[in-house]
Amino acid sequence: YQLPSPRALLVQNKPLTTEIYDRNGHLLYRFYEGQNRSLAKLEELPQHFIHATLAAEDKNFYNHIGFDTIAIIRALYHNLTTGSQEGASTITQQLIKNSLLTPEKTLSRKIKEIILAFWAERMYIKNQILEMYVNGSPYGGTAWGVEAASLTYFGKSARELTLSESAFLAGLPASPTEFSPYGIKPELGTKRQAWVL
Repeated sequence: YQLPSPRALLVQNKPLTTEIYDRNGHLLYRFYEGQNRSLAKLEELPQHFIHATLAAEDKNFYNHIGFDTIAIIRALYHNLTTGSQEGASTITQQLIKNSLLTPEKTLSRKIKEIILAFWAERMYIKNQILEMYVNGSPYGGTAWGVEAASLTYFGKSARELTLSESAFLAGLPASPTEFSPYGIKPELGTKRQAWVL
């Protein structure tokens, strides 16, 4: 009973960015506190952004049950043999971690994440989970969600993203600070973009 319910994923308790337009529909100001967040509907996003996100984060998204057993075994083997840290989180697990749990790296948190991801997959269809993920993921700085990220980095709505812009944004959630074009090594973001492509 101590686990949060995946029903809380649908509760929109996170504040959205307030936008003020003039009478002609031109954006004048954007107000937000801490997190610049605007919602995007999955069906309005370019298919190449969705494909890039799946390629970057969870290629088996539409085939697993919330967690990917093969990826977990592969990561465990890699971590034990090389001593490095390789992740095996699915998009569903990342959504759970970002929305319902803390980012601490402990075995107990990982077990909770797997249980909640399995539970969430019974409550929501895959496209709902993917939409919640792209709207709730950090994309660097104050940009949370693909719409805010697209406006921040490219000055346009996520609906208008090109293939290369989609690949760039899809690569950011793995490590928004490291892959940021405004960071110390902006070339890392470009390398990540090429990897996603």
